[in-house]
This record gives sequence, C-alpha cells and structure tokens, in this order.
Amino acid sequence: MLTEPSAAVVRATLPAVGAAIEDITERFYGKLFAAHPALLRDLFNRGNQAVGTQRQALAGSIAAFAAHLVEHPDDRPDVMLRRIANKHASLGVRADQYPIVHQHLFKAIAEVLGDAITPEVAAAWDEVYWLMANALITIEAGLYAQQGVVDADVWRTWEVVDRTEETPLVASFLLRPADGGPVPAFRAGQYVSVQVQLADGARQIRQYSLIGAPSATTRAIAVKQVAGTGAGPDGEVSHHLHTHVRQGDLLRVSAPYGDLVLAPGDAPLLLASAGIGCTPMLAMLEELAAAGHRGPVTVVHADRSPESHALRAHHAALAAELPAGTAHFWYEQPGSGHHTGRVDLTDVPVASGTRAYLCGPLPYMRAVRGQLLGKGVAAADIHYEVFGPDLWLAS
Repeated sequence: MLTEPSAAVVRATLPAVGAAIEDITERFYGKLFAAHPALLRDLFNRGNQAVGTQRQALAGSIAAFAAHLVEHPDDRPDVMLRRIANKHASLGVRADQYPIVHQHLFKAIAEVLGDAITPEVAAAWDEVYWLMANALITIEAGLYAQQGVVDADVWRTWEVVDRTEETPLVASFLLRPADGGPVPAFRAGQYVSVQVQLADGARQIRQYSLIGAPSATTRAIAVKQVAGTGAGPDGEVSHHLHTHVRQGDLLRVSAPYGDLVLAPGDAPLLLASAGIGCTPMLAMLEELAAAGHRGPVTVVHADRSPESHALRAHHAALAAELPAGTAHFWYEQPGSGHHTGRVDLTDVPVASGTRAYLCGPLPYMRAVRGQLLGKGVAAADIHYEVFGPDLWLAS
C-alpha cells in the first residue's frame, strides 16, 4: 500500500510530525472553518471543538494510521478505518469533502514544520493522506449502499410518538418515520445521528444508540442531558432534546450505522457499560433474548446510584431472561444492595473464549479492558464504542 520510498520518508519524519500533530490539527481546523464556516455550524460538534477533543482525535487517528503503514506497508488498519467510516457515514460525509480537508491540512503542516517540509516529505505524507482518505471513501460508499443512501443523504424525518423520563437526566424517545414508510433494519449496538436546529440557526448533530429489539416497527433512543464542565459548554443537542422535544414533534434522524455489533454464534459474552453507555448493551440483550442465545452472558454496569441507572429494571430483566445470563451492577453510592465503588471483576467468572463489548467513559473502558486481559480474554476479542471523538486512538 505505502510505497517503499514514502515509507522510508514517513518513518524518518514520523517523530517530528507526531510531536507537532496537535499544533497542525489546531491550525487545520482554524483554516477549515474560516474558509467553510458552515462545516462548524452544521457538521462538526461545536462543543468538542471548544475543548479540543476533536483536534486530539484527528491527530491520534492520523498518527496511528501513519505508524501502522510504516510497520505494515502492505496492510491497512481496517478496524480503525471502519470505526471512523461508520461515524462519517452517520453524518453524511461526502467524498468531495476530502480534497477540502487535504487543502487546509497540508497548509497547516507547511506552516508548522516550515523548511522541514521538503518536496520529498510533502509527497510522502500526501501519499499517507490519500491512502487513508480513499480507504475511508470506499468504506463509506459501501455503508451508504447497504442503507440505500444516495449522494450521502442519510437523513429522514421521524415523528416522536412517545417520550419517557427514565431518570432526572435521561429521557427516551420513541420514533416512527413521519412518511409512514418502512423502518430500516439495524444491528444491535448501532446508533443513529440526530440533527436539530438550535436558536442561533446552527444544525448540530449527535449520535445516540438505538435501544430495543432490531425487529421492532419503531425505533427508540435514550438521551442523557450533558452538563458542561469547566472546559466546555453544556451539551447543545441533548439540552435541546430535553427542553424542547415532546410527543408529536419531528426530528431529522440518520440511517443506522456503527461497528460495535455482536458476532454470530454462542460464544460466551461480556457486555460492560457505564452510565448512558448501557444503551447499545440493551439492544444486544434484546437481540440475544430473541435469538435464544444459550451461551454465558455476563452483564457488567457501573453508575452513580440505582436512581441514575437509566432503564435499570429493563437491564436486569433482560439479563435474567437469558438462560445463562448474570448481571453485576456497581454503584458509587453505598447501601444500594449491589457492589459499591469501581468495577472489580476479580470475583466475576469470565469463561474461556469470551467476547467482550464495552461502552462508557474512556477511563472506565480502559480499566475494564485491563482486567479482562488479566483474566485471559484475547485483545482481539475486546470491542468498544466511543461517542464523540475517539480519544482511545489519540493515546
């Protein structure tokens, strides 16, 4: 894939580019949004831009891709590319946007690295960029084709037919197509993007896991209202949905995408989540129950308290419905009748050959992954979902 002369140049310059990559991506986004302000208004997450997490994620993905090509010139990191492509497809990213990114990214590289960017170096990194971009374009085209999407137009209008307050901070929304047409199929663990128009006219987009059985004639999402931190603002879309959207309202919702899906078979499973990360696990449990899954299924969840655990009763009931299902809940609040504190798998049986699926805050997933590796679960059998910028790659 990467030519040998380019591989040698990238190998030699990767430390310098890697050291400067966050400076490069910061300048890149500044140039991109100055030239194309609609992209920040209607495509990119303004909250993530404000705190810099999108910049970190982009830097991490470029560095990880380049490092992989240097180590494996005839291969490509398909797992990483599929994860990025699914996020892009859920946003309706188009092939003609990649040259725009290239233009502003390489201007930023030239500014940051100056005289170090010789024609030879520029050509080598240009090759890296287009290897990554063309791979993503190809995967995204396949994802669009699977959903019958034309020209990356993933959007459809859905009606809110019910709203339920699951906890003080989590509301679920039951949706059906406003046009009365068929409901597209999805795989348990996938998500949709929801686009809302805010008071300033921006059309911001966020992803939410689909909950419920994939065979249902309606679709449901659960949305946690995201509070701002010292580094960033309140969640714009979650706040809008909680404050303004009620039964009878209409939402623009994408086709379903996402690569955190169950592999076929009766292998032992472990589904670990924290907070609102339980939502893809609920769909997986629904699918397993409907399919009559006979293998062991270990459900692990962490939350602040039973009251903040969204869809807690349903979570426990689905685990109990499986012939070999067990549930282990950890809560920070003591005296809840469950485990207290952080998740500790020391006394949780993990069968040989277990496949694990994780969703939750990054520190939580890293901690659970480390414990699973210590229990003999193969790294290749541990899969994860990150909503928002994938800072796992940035590390």
